[in-house]
Amino acid sequence: QVQLVESGGGLVQPGGSLRLSCAASGSFFIINVMGWYRQAPGKQRELVAAISSGGSTNYADSVKGRFTISRDNAKNTVYLQMNSLKPEDTAVYYCNAVVVTTSLSTVDYWGQGTQVTVSS
Repeated sequence: QVQLVESGGGLVQPGGSLRLSCAASGSFFIINVMGWYRQAPGKQRELVAAISSGGSTNYADSVKGRFTISRDNAKNTVYLQMNSLKPEDTAVYYCNAVVVTTSLSTVDYWGQGTQVTVSS
């Protein structure tokens, strides 16, 4: 199976920055897509940003121009650079990977979540 290990969450003031990282380990053939989702209490989990193996990106409208997603395929790691953070960015952020396994099945994997809190 695949494990996703996240880091970089924490408390930051409005206007500040954080950089999240998520490293995938285990046995797999390829990671087609890596992305970040977030979920605030009482709200549905939503896509923040995603990046394909070819480098194509997709962002939620609310974070365009502020967040940047990138990946290092050699390290099987995805990053989310978050700038100009707002209180409404406060949520648990989850790493997601769409993986083609060694048996050629497609499986979604999720990290355990990391808390991001934007507050004065």
